[in-house]
Amino acid sequence: MSEKKNVHIVTLGCPKNRVDSEIMLGGLVQDGWELTEAPDDADVIVVNTCAFIEASKTESVDAILEASQWKEKGRAKKVVVAGCLSQRYPEELAKELPEVDHFLGTSAYAQLPNLLKDVSASKQVIPDPDYIHSSATPRINSLPSYTAYLKIAEGCDNECAFCIIPTLRGDQRSRPIDDVVREARTLAEQGARELNLVAQDLTAYGHDLPGRPKLHELVRALGEVEGVRWIRLHYAYPRNFPDELIAAIRDTPQVVKYLDMPVQHASDRLLRAMRRGRNSTFLRELLGKLRTEIPGIVLRTSLIVGLPGETEEDFALLLDFIREQRFDHLGIFRYSQEEGTLAGEMEDQLPEEVKAARWEQAMALQAEIRMEQQQAWVGKEIEVLVEGPHEETEHLLVGRHAGQAPEIDGQVIINDLPEGGVAAGDLVRVRVEEAYEYDLVGAATEVLLRAPVIERPAPRSVKLPVFVAHR
Repeated sequence: MSEKKNVHIVTLGCPKNRVDSEIMLGGLVQDGWELTEAPDDADVIVVNTCAFIEASKTESVDAILEASQWKEKGRAKKVVVAGCLSQRYPEELAKELPEVDHFLGTSAYAQLPNLLKDVSASKQVIPDPDYIHSSATPRINSLPSYTAYLKIAEGCDNECAFCIIPTLRGDQRSRPIDDVVREARTLAEQGARELNLVAQDLTAYGHDLPGRPKLHELVRALGEVEGVRWIRLHYAYPRNFPDELIAAIRDTPQVVKYLDMPVQHASDRLLRAMRRGRNSTFLRELLGKLRTEIPGIVLRTSLIVGLPGETEEDFALLLDFIREQRFDHLGIFRYSQEEGTLAGEMEDQLPEEVKAARWEQAMALQAEIRMEQQQAWVGKEIEVLVEGPHEETEHLLVGRHAGQAPEIDGQVIINDLPEGGVAAGDLVRVRVEEAYEYDLVGAATEVLLRAPVIERPAPRSVKLPVFVAHR
């Protein structure tokens, strides 16, 4: 009988990176490895890194150094560093971190099982970023079985001045509709009620494929997958948003009326400098059309403060835009000067204290708006996907309504249960009684749908930390 082999995986970065880790895990488990939550019990530690902004690079390096310590004092024989940091700085990392055994680029993660079997494997495996997995690629969902990310494309063809992602992830590579649907069916068979569609640029889906399929065609096809209750769209770049896509979101019952669409700024001068391709008039008209055509739609966006050359007037325009649009969820990020980007070479880089002050002011404004919006939920009944016990007490449960994406948008705290109780993965009706800035509190009045009973072996779960990048 062969000796048990344990792997510990640390994932940093966006949900797209999480999917990459799940593919590494799927290949390893197929090859006889077991997942362990304890780094001191691992034979191999994998750190899947992010390198989008300075904060994520620092977090990634810290995680690598921590993993290397376990190699010294634990049973780990190898440390593998994968992802964007490896792709961005392969030579520098190999020189500065000799204790790391292998560096894998953003298109090499599926090669990990074979690399660990090859005693003569190269220290650096950094191919050009051109890989995209398929439904046939082994993958193990690291989230609870009732929810999953579904990566429909990789790479990006945009040239945003502040962004290094096209360099790290390559050109757009979309997966065919039938292949995405096959993976969706597999996830549904494993218990997924919620599929969160992700890509670097969701709305560019299909333009690189034969026949140029469109995102709205994919969305409608996914709506036919049996067992899926919620389909959510993330990272929908606003440059191209046809009426057919709006109609697909509105008319496909399984598509939640939620859209994550990063707009980044409201100053036309800065939008041009950022090479976003659209001006503030277009953005306002699109947002207005979405709200008119899809009543009650929940909108999430991302904005950047402190871009090179951002004046007080530009920032005032941004604050006015926040007041006017009243986004349901808003991520505000301080601009990070990155080498290899157009914005990184621009003049008029702003001091960090100016960025911080503007961030605080914008966040305070959004907090006021958010509290007013949250109060509007009190007294309403909403459908909630139960996630499990509250982390602070076993006497409460937590879940999310359709306007709350996993990991980033808050929760619904359930303080009373219907007769018979509820379990993770159940869909319940909750009467909202209290509202806070991010969370709602209420009583579950009815079980709408029980979680499916899935008979399938699964590895021990492990929480993969996520740093949400401003895409």
